[in-house]
Amino acid sequence: MSHFKTVEIADSKFKPDLLTFMTVKSKNLKGRGDIVFYIPETDEKDLPLLILMHGVYGSSWSWAFSGGAHLTAEEMISSKEVKPFVIAMPSDGLAGDGTGYFAHERADYEKWIIEDVPKAAQELTNQVSEKSKLYIAGLSMGGFGALRLGAKYADKFSGISAHSAPLSAQRLQHFIEEEISGMIDLDNPDFSPLYWLEKNANKLPPLRVDCGVDDELIEDNRQIHTALKTKGIPHSYEEFSGAHTWDYWHEHLRDTLKFFFS
Repeated sequence: MSHFKTVEIADSKFKPDLLTFMTVKSKNLKGRGDIVFYIPETDEKDLPLLILMHGVYGSSWSWAFSGGAHLTAEEMISSKEVKPFVIAMPSDGLAGDGTGYFAHERADYEKWIIEDVPKAAQELTNQVSEKSKLYIAGLSMGGFGALRLGAKYADKFSGISAHSAPLSAQRLQHFIEEEISGMIDLDNPDFSPLYWLEKNANKLPPLRVDCGVDDELIEDNRQIHTALKTKGIPHSYEEFSGAHTWDYWHEHLRDTLKFFFS
């Protein structure tokens, strides 16, 4: 029996190579949600699943058609630089400029990622199962979400990676027109990635953070690195040339994939 009320999957005759498109009706979203999948051509089962999350203003197609994530994955798998894995690229719920991947009063965008996206992958392909290792990564708002959800649900994940992530929900407000304080209680530590990283420090999976030195969020990332270092939380931190752009994220997704799957 399906986890979802309704499921729509793109016809293989018409979809682009390497990608599959899926729309499901989710109780957590109280409506429909979109996911774009990259599934490698292999007979292997129980493949790792990477949940790859977009930033503000984006959608499920962003990582594929702005960042070429599926092409990078295919190239690295074909060259045996990394082992085969599946990518799920979900929308964040598409409320306002960005949901922050939080639970709002209207819908639970957090459980959409944690509960629904893995279930959708399992229903879509028999290459993903409950035995599959789960990884989470993202850019900007998606990096923020990866840090927070990866740390909060640390026992579910085998790796966390954040590109160009804002430090806090308050900093995320810089990119979002809607008032975040109208969506969540900013005084609640639940909405802080650093709170969960510290709280679950003893059971975190491998963790990495990177940012471009010309990115407007470079100081946020340096503060994340300093906080983790001060608390003695193992992690990889890297700075590269580049800014808050798709050129940067396209290039350095490779670092995340090597970190997870090499």
